[in-house]
Amino acid sequence: MLGFSLSRRSERSRKRAIRTIFIRLGAERTPEGRSLRLLREWLSPVQSAQFLTKGYFEVIGGDTGKQYRIYAGTAANVCEVDERGAPTIGLCFLPQGELPIGDVMLSQKIALESCESRTLEVSRKFVPTGFMFRRNRLLG
Repeated sequence: MLGFSLSRRSERSRKRAIRTIFIRLGAERTPEGRSLRLLREWLSPVQSAQFLTKGYFEVIGGDTGKQYRIYAGTAANVCEVDERGAPTIGLCFLPQGELPIGDVMLSQKIALESCESRTLEVSRKFVPTGFMFRRNRLLG
């Protein structure tokens, strides 16, 4: 009886693993999937770990050294954070055109790291709320 139970559980695990592989392979073939793969290739190991576990990654502004947090999303998904990690100012800026989420986030990362002052000039600023920057807003 115990052997049967382990075998059945093992079979369910195997089916789940196969299903996950198919989903990932299918997703990687979509524009969204390819854009997220490209984003992950540009993230540092620390940023990659943050994005995987927290749903955001942090960048340092190239001009001022301020810290910014980029959440999964395409608009109103960036905020400046203070030394305690609390959002202080929300920023809304994105490239022109209908781009997949990973491409938008990558452009935001590059803009803040390489031309922070110009990016801040064109950004719409807003007061961030807890809802705006919750992980489950976009992922759950």
